[in-house]
Amino acid sequence: MRYRFDDFTLDTQRFELARAGAAIHAEPQVIELLALLVENSHRMVSKDEINEKVWRGRVVSEAALSSRIKMARQLLDDDGSTQRYIRTIHKRGFRFVGEPEIADDTPVPMPAPAAAESMLAGDGAVAGSGAGMSDRPSVAVLPLVNLSQDPAQEYFADGVTTDIISRLSRYRWLDVVARNTAFGYKGKSFDLRELRAALAVAYVVEGTVQRGGARVRVSVQLIDARSGHSRWSERYNRGLDDLFELQDEIAETIVARLEPEIGFAERNRVVHARPANLQAWDCYHLATFHFFKFTGPDNVEAQRLLLQCQQMDPLMGDAHAWWAYAAILGMVYWDTPVTQQRLDAALQACETALLLDPQNATFLALRARVRLARREYDMAIADNEQALQLNPSFAAAHCGLADSLAYETRYDEAIVCFEKAIALSPNDPQVWAFLTYGALTQIFKGDYDRAIEWAERASGIPNCQYWTASHKAVALALVGRVDEARVAAATLTTRMPEFSCAFVREKLFYLKDPQQIERYIDGLRTAGVRE
Repeated sequence: MRYRFDDFTLDTQRFELARAGAAIHAEPQVIELLALLVENSHRMVSKDEINEKVWRGRVVSEAALSSRIKMARQLLDDDGSTQRYIRTIHKRGFRFVGEPEIADDTPVPMPAPAAAESMLAGDGAVAGSGAGMSDRPSVAVLPLVNLSQDPAQEYFADGVTTDIISRLSRYRWLDVVARNTAFGYKGKSFDLRELRAALAVAYVVEGTVQRGGARVRVSVQLIDARSGHSRWSERYNRGLDDLFELQDEIAETIVARLEPEIGFAERNRVVHARPANLQAWDCYHLATFHFFKFTGPDNVEAQRLLLQCQQMDPLMGDAHAWWAYAAILGMVYWDTPVTQQRLDAALQACETALLLDPQNATFLALRARVRLARREYDMAIADNEQALQLNPSFAAAHCGLADSLAYETRYDEAIVCFEKAIALSPNDPQVWAFLTYGALTQIFKGDYDRAIEWAERASGIPNCQYWTASHKAVALALVGRVDEARVAAATLTTRMPEFSCAFVREKLFYLKDPQQIERYIDGLRTAGVRE
């Protein structure tokens, strides 16, 4: 159907919008949203209906809907104040208030199935042709199967499933299929390809629950719906002391370990596919691929790609917030200059991200990292605590809170948070950092043996940084194992010739307690590091 209003023409079959005969470039999903509103201009379209029709029932954030509405308005030279064409019905939905007329009801040939599927892929959907995704990954958590003989245990399996869906939905970069939709597959056999086509998902989580006596076993796996390969699997055996606490613990642990696995799979997909026409979401994952390699050149490339993402899609909060974090790490580890202007720009980037999505736990945790670098520890603690209220499974926020507490000399509280981060997400791409920052806290606390232990654990992780070796050398020196400290320091300075006490003072710009800095420098001197 073709509709005309003022000098605009909307072809809902070809997914084309034109003004005065000139085509307007737009994302297919935004056109689909606009078509839904225009076709129902006689009534309000609820947010739930938009979710169901445009996002195929997947759980998406309020910010995702708001950003698409804003894009649709921009196509029509409309805005939230004027609301000339798209009117907001507060807390309920939206209505198209223009006066569309049917311009031509002659049937128009539909695109070929593969092309239509590609256009309709939308936020996190996968093109049926197998082409690379260009938007957020979508996940379906299917009801866990109760293998116990007792049908009464069905509620426990359903409860764990519901909790996983709820907790996974708190990671705002993921689109999660709604509970009611997922539970439509309960007790049914399915073909993975058919499921992928029906729900437009990239990943499927499935598993089983089996209870025997006073113990329960939960097995879960993450499946790549495109290839059919299992990306990750785990088994949990627990006692049934408190069923509700057990349900919370298992769901929290599973979700904390699923999220980084999906992130890893997405980064690998983009790196290996290398689409010629890089879209904003692909560009973002390519940036994070470089980010998590933790080298100076990769950090520079991550910053460049994240700035490119911002240009491609100014409403993509992830690009703003992660650029800020990449810039901060560039200051702490590599050659990004430490300037007030750059620190201010990093904070502003996080503010921009949070304006787009104020309830995003990741954005809050990344702003906390920026505030830590600015030595605004109280505000960093508050941001991390708010992030954990929104997403208690977020391991990196537990680590960020631990760091903030440590720099305020609240060492025992900090160590508890570090241990929580490590326990929640032992496969996290930043787990070496959890251990390394924890080792530094142990040094400040004076528990040098444990600092050595944590540093040694971190040093076995491939992408760990030179600070890990430095912390080990300092702890060895301060505990009196001077010969070992000198060997460790010599190895460190061979790998990094510019390493010195002056270099360390420059890189520890985020510490404001002089006692912490001087204790660390004393250890370096004892280990034989040059001034």
